[in-house]
Amino acid sequence: MDYNLKDLEKWNEKIESKVRELGLDFYPQEFEIIGFNEMLGYEAYLGMPSRYPHWSFGKSYEKNKMLYSFNLTGLPYEMVINSDPCLAYLMRENTLLLQILTMAHVYGHNDFFKNNRLFKAGTKAKYSLELFKLDADTIRSYINSPGIGYAKVERILDAAHAIKLNISRVVGQKDRTDDEIRKNLMEDYERQKDNRGILDSEKVIDMPNLDKIPLEPYDDVMGFILAHGSLEEWEKDIVKIVKRETEYFLPQIDTKIMNEGWASYWHYTILKELDLPQGLHVEFLKRHNDVVAPMLGGLNPYYIGFKIFEDLDKRYGRDKIFEVRALERDASFIRRYLTRELCEELNLFEYTKKSFDFVVEEVADKAGWKEIRDNLAFTCGIGSIPYIRVIDLNKKDYTLTLEHVFDGRELELMYAKETIKHLQKLWGHKITLVTKTKEEKELLINCDDTGKITVKDGNKTTAL
Repeated sequence: MDYNLKDLEKWNEKIESKVRELGLDFYPQEFEIIGFNEMLGYEAYLGMPSRYPHWSFGKSYEKNKMLYSFNLTGLPYEMVINSDPCLAYLMRENTLLLQILTMAHVYGHNDFFKNNRLFKAGTKAKYSLELFKLDADTIRSYINSPGIGYAKVERILDAAHAIKLNISRVVGQKDRTDDEIRKNLMEDYERQKDNRGILDSEKVIDMPNLDKIPLEPYDDVMGFILAHGSLEEWEKDIVKIVKRETEYFLPQIDTKIMNEGWASYWHYTILKELDLPQGLHVEFLKRHNDVVAPMLGGLNPYYIGFKIFEDLDKRYGRDKIFEVRALERDASFIRRYLTRELCEELNLFEYTKKSFDFVVEEVADKAGWKEIRDNLAFTCGIGSIPYIRVIDLNKKDYTLTLEHVFDGRELELMYAKETIKHLQKLWGHKITLVTKTKEEKELLINCDDTGKITVKDGNKTTAL
């Protein structure tokens, strides 16, 4: 190692001074130097210094360790936590230039966490580390309880993990109360009447069923189970913990391209202005190009985000990129600011698999670039997760009916089968999931009280 802690402190002072000069607004920043084994552990726990025990974290650790040991993947140069103060881990094995670059990169993330509207609405950065520690302590207390134990806790955690992304997709959105929904339903009904109080024959609608549960389709499946299911209190606590921690990470899922692009844009801008020694400058160019290099057969979020922010700065100036950073998420960011010129420069195209071959369907020409842009915006972030919502609760036998909001993409039935099994463990009664095939033919996936799964396709019912 060609540097010591004092060297890093001096470079951090220079970087922070430059960051303030460039107008970034960030939480107080703390760095921790760790080795690659510790980085593997933190990566498995998504950066959190304290998480509850679950086999999935160990699986992630072993997978990453194996890939790293066979040189099939690298470790991140850093990890940053959305907290106040902001905590970041730096790899001890990094070169001096890598530490400088990653510290500048971290300040970009820090600014994004503090100012993007999804993080401001959906996370409590001031208390995030304490909340995760409290969650871990709570679950460990149930594991250590003689009347509960690890096996029962693991059963609930497995089920909660399986459906954890089936929550409200709008970060920070407050659900309407039943009274507000009833009022709106009646107002809609009354609007159909003419001045004489008689329904217009061309706009006849049925009187709304104000006793239905839910009154309107309900996006938050986990929240619905907590409100209407029959879980014990300790089981509810575990589901609430998984739900709350997922809500904390949801803005990161929905802004991956923007967040990494923003941090890459700023580490590049900052280091260009730091007057680096010649030896470090050459390595800086090499390392930066590695970070934003195009990915063969896939999309590098660092590269896409960096190029869009760089293009916005050239066309509209710094004020515009700060505005975009504050207001957008990946879907809107791509739809509004990925231009035809950028599609061509990034060499973007769309392909699909037909039989045993891959076929290019769209290229960035006059017509195709919009299709590429829209499909990328449509499928990024939470858009890559099937949209499932609750549409009915049968009060007689407590059958829960869910709807897969079909958008042209079919459910993978084997994944759906295992997920519904976990969902049934939490619900405790029959479940029906309504979905469609690509031909828009309706399928009913049913799970009975024993966890047996069948699929009804018209008049045909088969075991899954």
